[in-house]
Amino acid sequence: MLTALGLDSVTETVYRAMLRDPAAGVASLADAVGLSGEAVRDALDTLSELALVRPAAGDASRLRAVSPDIGMEILMGRQQAQLAAHQQRLEASRAAAAQLISEYAELRPATSHPGVEQLVGLDQIRDRLAVLTREVREEFLTFAPGGPQTAENMAASRPLNQDLLGRGVRMRTIYLDSVRSSRPTVEHATWLARLGGRIRTIPSLPTRMILMDRRTAMISVSSDDTAAGAVLLTGQGTLTALFETTWEAARPLGEVVPTDPNGLTGQQATALRLLAEGHTDEAIAKRLGVSHRTARRIASELMDRLGARSRFEAGARAVQQGWLPARS
Repeated sequence: MLTALGLDSVTETVYRAMLRDPAAGVASLADAVGLSGEAVRDALDTLSELALVRPAAGDASRLRAVSPDIGMEILMGRQQAQLAAHQQRLEASRAAAAQLISEYAELRPATSHPGVEQLVGLDQIRDRLAVLTREVREEFLTFAPGGPQTAENMAASRPLNQDLLGRGVRMRTIYLDSVRSSRPTVEHATWLARLGGRIRTIPSLPTRMILMDRRTAMISVSSDDTAAGAVLLTGQGTLTALFETTWEAARPLGEVVPTDPNGLTGQQATALRLLAEGHTDEAIAKRLGVSHRTARRIASELMDRLGARSRFEAGARAVQQGWLPARS
């Protein structure tokens, strides 16, 4: 039950047993929960690191469990700090990616630049990608923003995906959380997973991007029209850190998306941050990969929960209630 707060099942079992029998030692706990003494000691080490157990008063050699109300506050505070740290790393990576993309977005085909190739139009992108995928040997990493994928794009990608996975290439794809409500996209992702691909989702992504063997990156030059063109960067792996940070923060497609200590899903928390930054419903919809109507509904629900009448007030109340960090 407490896995969402970072406590594994074995450690939770030992913690609950200590609450039921505060005087129990390692041997008694092992008998009570059906674990080895070593497993109980490992769990006690974890509980100690999490500050969920403390030396007993008058007997420092014996540990006692802290009360559940204090323990849950400790776990939620720890998780909130981890989420904030994840968000900071993700935003830093997103900013680095945005800077890199902006450097190449205005390149013209005639521009001579080592390690850079500009691709114009969807046909050119697909043709170049078909050639590149034949050369991939180890890993194929993808950011797939835009929400639910079009039937045309999914159909076009299947032969390439089958070829890669059939050759033993490791494939990881990150979609937006919004695809979870799109049956065709979920079915496509499930098909990929059956072939060996790994799928995760996250509330927002910086751009459409494909990384091949950590040496070649294909990046869309326009977030509004990803078919308009792309740049191909070779001979460097600066975007790998962005993918790995995002992958770490994303959730497997088969898992239920958890809520944070404030009861917000990742999608709602991202929408709230964008709302507080003054983004329009249209901009929020694009970032989350949802319809304009859905973005407006999410914004309205957040404002209602905060008791705010304006976006500015919603941002201020979110900071006051600890839903958003205060701006420095």
